Amino acid sequence: MPAVSFQSVSKTYTTPKGPFHALSDVSLDIAEGEFFGLLGPNGAGKTTLISILAGLARVTQGRVLVQGCDVQADYANARRKLGVVPQELVFDPFFNVREALRFQSGYFGVRHNDDWIDELLSSLGLADKANANMRQLSGGMKRRVLVAQALVHKPPIIVLDEPTAGVDVELRQTLWQFIARLNKEGHTVLLTTHYLEEAEALCGRIAMLKNGRVVALDRTSALLKAASGNVLVFKTDSVLPPALAVHARVTGRVVQLAAQDAQDIERHLAALREAGVDVQDIEIRRADLEDVFLSVMAGTSASNLAGASAAAPASMGASA
Repeated sequence: MPAVSFQSVSKTYTTPKGPFHALSDVSLDIAEGEFFGLLGPNGAGKTTLISILAGLARVTQGRVLVQGCDVQADYANARRKLGVVPQELVFDPFFNVREALRFQSGYFGVRHNDDWIDELLSSLGLADKANANMRQLSGGMKRRVLVAQALVHKPPIIVLDEPTAGVDVELRQTLWQFIARLNKEGHTVLLTTHYLEEAEALCGRIAMLKNGRVVALDRTSALLKAASGNVLVFKTDSVLPPALAVHARVTGRVVQLAAQDAQDIERHLAALREAGVDVQDIEIRRADLEDVFLSVMAGTSASNLAGASAAAPASMGASA
């Protein structure tokens, strides 16, 4: 039995301009103990899917199961199995950190868990803030408290919706060390993030959403293998020739061009020389998950990367 099962999930909203299909026939299973990544651009449907999983929104069609419990028909049991870290910084301004965690425990009927609360505070770098009022905390510290609240009832399934958005490097490292430990101990983790290097490093399997549909679903290693090739990276202040510009990814002075082999690289360099482009700091790197993601979102290789079907078997392992 999978930890989480999305079965032909669709969600349609009624708007003044007509129906808006936030999700369309999304089917995928997440195995017990898996570290699973859910990626997609803004508006792809990631947060809608998480909201349905957490019982905050109802499906228009389909069903969602959490360890066999239907999130609509058996909401209490399904929700008890989940620890959800939302995007928004939602907190109660009337309590200190320890009190907030105790109240959160009470919502799930958990009592006398001070030892676990102490471990959460220590593991998330909150030990010295235990008696601080929530209003006194920085944004990063509030984010840590949200993580602690999600984990306070020891849920078997941890759902992280953009958990490191806008936080410092220290928190990101602290959080991932702790979550990786919990995953090794058997907790299932579902992560949505815009930091693709995090997804590549942490997730054993990844689904990509576009316009509410699953457009790629496979092991992280298989997605990267399907994007085998190189990327020519260099800096320039010059204008690229149109034939290269249309294929280039440009960030400030940094230009990246996909290249399947050495001949591609030489052709790119020859075209740059012929156009009189001043090229600096040349390097060649392997394609990474960001390259895969951009390729899939552009629709150039979704058919190769999507795998056999959107409903991949839950038996697929957690290792990348």
